[in-house]
Order: sequence, then C-alpha cells, then structure tokens
Amino acid sequence: MPNTSPSSPDARYSLAALLEPASLAKLGAIGAIVLALIVLFLWTGGWLTSGRLTQTRLIDTFEDVNGPHPGFRRNHAKGVCLAGTFESNGDGTQFSTASAFKPGRVPVSGRFALAGGMPMRPDKPTAVRSMALSFALADGETWRTAMNDIPVFPVRDPQAFYGQLLSSRRDPRTGKPDPIAKKAFLAAHPETARAMATIRAHPFSSGFANATYNALNAFLLVDAAGRTTPVRWSMRPVDAFAPEPSNPPADKNYLFDELIARIAKAPAQWHLILTIGQPGDPTNDATLPWPTDRQQVNAGTLSVDRIVAEAESNCRDISFDPLTLPAGIEPSDDPLLSARSAAYSVSFSRRAGEPKTPSAVQVPQGR
Repeated sequence: MPNTSPSSPDARYSLAALLEPASLAKLGAIGAIVLALIVLFLWTGGWLTSGRLTQTRLIDTFEDVNGPHPGFRRNHAKGVCLAGTFESNGDGTQFSTASAFKPGRVPVSGRFALAGGMPMRPDKPTAVRSMALSFALADGETWRTAMNDIPVFPVRDPQAFYGQLLSSRRDPRTGKPDPIAKKAFLAAHPETARAMATIRAHPFSSGFANATYNALNAFLLVDAAGRTTPVRWSMRPVDAFAPEPSNPPADKNYLFDELIARIAKAPAQWHLILTIGQPGDPTNDATLPWPTDRQQVNAGTLSVDRIVAEAESNCRDISFDPLTLPAGIEPSDDPLLSARSAAYSVSFSRRAGEPKTPSAVQVPQGR
C-alpha cells in the first residue's frame, strides 16, 4: 500500500518516479499544452506577427485616423440611447426556434448613432446612420444586432476594411483624404467600388425615424428540426420615407434633435423584416445584395418610446457584438462577423477604463 502519512513523501512524486518514461511523457504533454496556449495568446495579440492584422491594430488605426477621443466608441462615436419594446407576431417561428420570434413582447435597449470615429462631428444629410439593439429575451438570453441605413457593406473582409480605413486618413497638408490613396484602394478592391456605387444610388432619408436599417451580414436561422436558413434582417420604418433635405438645418445635431422631438410626440416604430436567402445567395460577402425577389417575412414590430443621452450604465456600456445571438440564430461564414466581434471587444475595453466628456447630444429633461 502507498505511504499516506503526512510526514512521509508520496512515492508517486519522488525524483525517481518522475524520471520514469511514462511520467516524462505526461510532463512533456503538459508542457506542450502550456506552450501551445502561450503561443496562441501571443499570436492572438499580434506579438509574433507584427505585420498581421489584429483587432488591436484595427482599433489603433481608428484612433490614428480619427484622433484620440477617450471614453467614446472608436466607431459610431456620436450617438444617443434608446429604449422600447419588440412585439413578435410569431411569423418568424417557421424558420427559427429563437424566443425572440415567439409571440409576445420583450424589452429592448439600444442606440442610434452616426458612422465614424468623431463624437462631435456635425450631422450631415448623407451621414450613415445606425440602429443598434439589445433584446432582453426569456431565460436570460440576449440578442444584439447593429444595423446601418445603407443597402450593402463597403468591404467584404477585415483586411479590406483596414485598407479602406488607411486610405481615408487625412493628409496633414490638405486636411482631406489623399485622393491618390483612395484611387489606389478602389483599384485594388473593385468589389468596394461596386458597393459604393450601390450605396450612392440608395436614397438617404430625412432623419433617423424614417430610415431603414439593415443588418448587412448574413446569419443562419435554425428551426426545431435543425434545418438552417440563410437570412438578412432589416428594421423598416412605419414613418413614411422623406428624402434627405437639399438645405439641411444649420444645427450641428439636427438629425438627433429631430429624432428626440419625434419620439417625444409618440413612439417611433419599425417592422422587423426577415429576407430569406436561397441556395447560391452569398452569405460570406456583405458587399453583394441578394436578389430583390426573395421572400420577406414581417416578424414583428419594434417600438422606441424613449431617448436618453449616453451615460454610465446605459447603452454607453453595451457592446453591440453581432455574435451575441440567442439559440435558434447562428453566425454565417461571413468573415466580417468575427472581426467585428473582436474589434468591438477591444473598443469596449479601452473606453471602459477612460474618463469621458459629455456626449455631443444631450436630451432635454422631460423628454
């Protein structure tokens, strides 16, 4: 029997036992696992490949291009928080078991914002607007989605996104992006040139409340039998479309101020539209639109009834990670999804540890 006395060394841990071939093999295996974890950690952080694009390098470049703005998101920096509810009509359950699609109402929080990393930038008629949402579902599940009011994404992979960001860096001599760098980027990325033409042909609405917001990446809905269906979803406004004004107000926050005034009168609503993909529709390239004849399912109505300025513990502290998905919704093979998730994480970590000045948009009391 082994000696189990507290004062006697266990024979299993004697030097002779550890030098036996079987013990050496076990120690070698443990060491290999530890080494692999260290290498993976260093690789993920970009320590082993200084030229490799990482989420850290991507966020560093945002800061380089847009300047330092402590406490703010590195992209979609100018925004306000929203609160409301989503009422599902049950029509989405034919494609997915997600509780968000079961009949009923769930609370929603989120954020309206402008694309770009400058939190004090003036509003412009063709500024890309975004709606980010966090659905508080049953059983503690959360569904988060970030959508834009453009029909396609300008790039199809993280490396192209990085290149586009670099090409938009302002020339210190002119204060504007270098047109030669822009031209070179578009020549190397014809898919972006096509996507930008599609975006330019898309009419911008007059405000936040009458804009359609599109989750530009594809996802997979999973039904009770385990069947998957590719989907792209949108929030389509109940408010009638009105085109961007030719002479916008001089107020540098006019888009946000109009939104605050609009929702002070009555809730603004959007229908959640599921566009159902068919075999062959691209799920890994967000620069490509799907054919316009695809089936569309109205899955329910979002009602936004409150707007508040960003502050501690509200939407300022939410990362609208597109991979925060409930059971019944899965990511597609779109490479932008994992890149966005990782970059949002870095942006969140940085701003969470920084002091923050008040946001550009403040909401009058009583609204």
